[in-house]
Amino acid sequence: MIDHERDLAHVHEATERLLDAAASLDNAAAAEPSRLPGWTRGHVLAHVARNADALVNVLQGRPMYPDAATRDADIERDSGRPLDVHLADLRASADRFRAVGAEPADWRRTVELRNGVLDSASRIPFRRWVEVALHHVDLGVGYELEDLPEEFVQREIDFLAERFKGLESVPATVLRTAGGPDRTTGGGLGGVVVTGPDAELLGWLAGRRDGSALKTEGGPLPELPPL
Repeated sequence: MIDHERDLAHVHEATERLLDAAASLDNAAAAEPSRLPGWTRGHVLAHVARNADALVNVLQGRPMYPDAATRDADIERDSGRPLDVHLADLRASADRFRAVGAEPADWRRTVELRNGVLDSASRIPFRRWVEVALHHVDLGVGYELEDLPEEFVQREIDFLAERFKGLESVPATVLRTAGGPDRTTGGGLGGVVVTGPDAELLGWLAGRRDGSALKTEGGPLPELPPL
């Protein structure tokens, strides 16, 4: 059972951690490369802010973004701003998302995200938590996958395992960690068991680590499609 109010609280906590970390930077550090190829830390901060507004659009029944080109252009436009402008934008956009989340609504309704993806409104706060938490790691400022809350790690592994389930391009795969039950994903030929620490498994599924710290049985580590 998804508890959107609990997830909204998690989003707020994660946002405060991100803001505290970003506030320790300066303009030069914000312009340095992040861990995401081709993006500076400023790109990451701009994306997190614009994502908050995009999810407000989703919750209010509007398109998440006008189109892919506009989404990318907005991130590029905002990426080079001074740090104090980034911080103010992150705070203001987070407050807008939080305010919409507090409004009376039917959280069981179906909403539409990018590329025609449909989901329950109740899962939007978790999706926002994912954006804030993983992009905090992407900043490369000392916050690692191992620092993420255990609840988040387990739920995001569940979410990504479900996302890749049924894909014929990914061999049928069992995901085995110490912190949670076995999950299955993929759906193609073959059968692989992937074992490793929770953070390493999450990093591989989320495209943040190469999976070299994981062990496999029954075949090589599957190649996953980009998120």
